[in-house]
Amino acid sequence: MKRIISIWLGLLAFAFVPMLAQTPAAPKATTGKIHGHVTNPTGAPQTGGTVTLVGVGRVASGPGLAAQMAEKGVLQVDVNGDYAGEAAPGTYTVVYRNKDMKPDQVADKFENVKIQAGQDTLQDFDMSRKAYVDAMSVEERRQLEELKKKNAEIIKANEGIKHLNDDLKLAAQNFKDADNARATAVQTLGPSASKADVEAKELEIRTAKYTEIETLMLRDTAAKPDASVLWAQLGQAQLGLAQLGNVDDRPAKYAQAEATYKKVLEVEAASKKPNPQAQGAANAGLGEVYARTGKVPEAQAAYDAAAKINPPQAAFYLKNEAVIFYQTNNSDAQVVAADAAIKADSNLAIAYYLKGQGLVGKSTIDPKTNQIILPDGCAQAFQKYLQLAPTGPYANEVKNIFAQAANSGSKPPKGK
Repeated sequence: MKRIISIWLGLLAFAFVPMLAQTPAAPKATTGKIHGHVTNPTGAPQTGGTVTLVGVGRVASGPGLAAQMAEKGVLQVDVNGDYAGEAAPGTYTVVYRNKDMKPDQVADKFENVKIQAGQDTLQDFDMSRKAYVDAMSVEERRQLEELKKKNAEIIKANEGIKHLNDDLKLAAQNFKDADNARATAVQTLGPSASKADVEAKELEIRTAKYTEIETLMLRDTAAKPDASVLWAQLGQAQLGLAQLGNVDDRPAKYAQAEATYKKVLEVEAASKKPNPQAQGAANAGLGEVYARTGKVPEAQAAYDAAAKINPPQAAFYLKNEAVIFYQTNNSDAQVVAADAAIKADSNLAIAYYLKGQGLVGKSTIDPKTNQIILPDGCAQAFQKYLQLAPTGPYANEVKNIFAQAANSGSKPPKGK
């Protein structure tokens, strides 16, 4: 039998797929079935190729068989290394050929395989068996050992990737749980719980979730430091912990998050195919770090960089910038960010609210009527918010502001 070990080079190892049980043939069948699994010399399932039935004194027939061929039946091996078919009862030589082999080449074969009417014959091709390997030349065995080593490395790498993907799924769930921590706290403590108890429980849940993500990602970034997505998840967790920690610990945690987001950009810069979404998220993360630590120009520059490098998400980044400046009581930066978000998406209702909310603090009081006088741009921003979101979460707040305003242009539209 002619064997060429080079045909196996480049094969990847795949998980073994258990063989499905075959349905017994009906009584008085005129054909029999044959099935099996093909294993290559590395011990992995062999994907592709053909199994040919060569009739011995019989003519093969049945689905997938060409009765006029010298070799009577050809069955395809699937991606799992399995094959199946049927033939007339008789004795056959069963031959496996790799998909790249010529008709005069044979990878493996078994003679005197009997197919009986109404029965299913199992005929596997295990080319990792000792007799097969022993029949190889010294050079073929050397190549086989090299291939086994390569496949072992591939399997190890695949296991590592699966482990990382499992951690990313867990991190995603933990972020979701952290976002829902308030509702979970209320459900856990019951409706009679005090506000202080609910807030303490919420803090406990969020801290635990962010801490678990940080632990996972510190381990995973050490194992695969060239994966920017891992660094991005780590930065997000560190940023969350910085906001939850006590005042004395926050500067160190913000510094960690800043360094991590910069690592994302470093990894992306070294990549052959940089990911604009990863780069945008990292710049936005830096923007939040800077905004929360009082570095306003740095924050604005980081958010602008995020919007520039990932335009489809520009309005999202800039809206978040306005929200964070609102949370940090920087109304001037809030208005600038809201204007930028509006420029990116003129139908973003929340951006108009954030602009108006940032301006309303500059209102004055009319000494004669004791009504507030809204600054330029404030009423227009609120009017646009009501136009886009007449029943939005801030609609009643805006209407109440209008009810107290002296500006004639600040009255809400009819029916609002």
